[in-house]
Order: sequence, then C-alpha cells, then structure tokens
Amino acid sequence: MRQVLGVVITLILLATDSVLAADTEMLMRRANRFFSPLPDAMPGSKNDTPERIALGKKLFFEKRLSVNDSQSCASCHKLEDGFAGVDNLATSPGARGEQGTRNSPTVLNAGWQHSQFWDGRAEDLVEQAKGPILNPVEMGMPDERAVEKKIQGIAEYRDAFARAFPGEEPAITYQNIAQAIAAFERTLITPARFDDFLNGDADALSETCLLYTSPSPRDQRPNLVFRHLLEKMGGGG
Repeated sequence: MRQVLGVVITLILLATDSVLAADTEMLMRRANRFFSPLPDAMPGSKNDTPERIALGKKLFFEKRLSVNDSQSCASCHKLEDGFAGVDNLATSPGARGEQGTRNSPTVLNAGWQHSQFWDGRAEDLVEQAKGPILNPVEMGMPDERAVEKKIQGIAEYRDAFARAFPGEEPAITYQNIAQAIAAFERTLITPARFDDFLNGDADALSETCLLYTSPSPRDQRPNLVFRHLLEKMGGGG
C-alpha cells in the first residue's frame, strides 16, 4: 500500500510540474508580446571606448565642474547606497544652496528615453549633460569656455581627454565633456529577473511571481507580476 501511495504521489508531482512548466511557457510567450528585455547597449554607444567611459565616470563625480567645487552630477543623481540614480528629494539643491524647481530624474537606463529632462527639452544624454553645469541654480558655471578652461588646467584631465578623444585638438571641449559623461551614463543599465524571464529563463521568477490570479479557463488573466506591469501601462483589464 505504501508503495502504491508513493507511486501515486510521484505521478501527481510530475503532472503538477508539467502543468506549471506549460503555464510558465505560455506566460513567457505572452510577456514577450508586450515587453522586450533590456538590450545590452544603449543607443549612441558605438563610439564609447573604455577610455571615454572611464573619463565620463570621473567627470560624473567631479565637483570641480561646479562654480565653487561643491557640486557634481552625482550630487543629485546618486548611484551609491541604493539611491538608484536620484537623491530622493522633492527638489534638488544646487552649488550655492539654492533649491531647484524640480526633483532629479534617475540616470539609470535613461539612454533609452525618447528625450531628457522632465519637459523633454534635451534630445539625448549628451545634450542633457550640458544643461546642469551651466544652470545658475544647479552647478552655476558661467559659460562653456569657463568650463573648458577650468578642466584644461587640471593635468590629469589633459591626459585623460587625449586618450578618450585621440587625434582631436583641442580634446577638452564642452562638447567632449558632455560626450564623455553620456558615455558613462550609457553603462548604467539595470537588467532584472524579469529581463531574464523574457530571455527564456523559466527559473528567473519565483513561484509566487508566477502565481496566476485565477485558475479558471474562462479567466485567463496574466500572473501577478505581468498583470501589475500591464496595469502600470494602462492595460490588462
């Protein structure tokens, strides 16, 4: 009797696994109809050499890009301690302590956005990087030439720009400062388990995430995670 019971339990478990696998595959196909996993690279990254990215990272954290050496890009777009590219403030303070009028949008995955800033006034990351440095409330530098002159006076940057922009003379220009910062920001990609799931990893999401909201054949709604994403986009019913 115990042997028979053991066989029955084994068959039930195998059948359950088969059903769960089928449900997972169906959900994966459904998810890929609406979503795509994050690509490996952002638009505009074809010329992002390791030297340019390293320079951009240094500039992203460089407080000497501000009028009084107190403010960097990272001051408002924090990347450490789980801040996720923002400062979590209602409005962000600038180099002179003045408060801006808006909060800081995240820089994570920002290169995939169709435009930059809350009002969309910048076309891409390069144009966005130029704005805060000259903004009188944010980093407060008076003009592009003042920024170039300040960075040209730092020996380590003369070498770094020569490596990042070989053959360009001068290499330290306001355009190249923005290009380098953008190159670094294009590395701020944050793929998640849902991306792994979209790429075919059936084990990327936990059983809880894969739990259906209703087992009824008449109510084939997506699972909790997928339903949540659909609702965020205004769909899903």
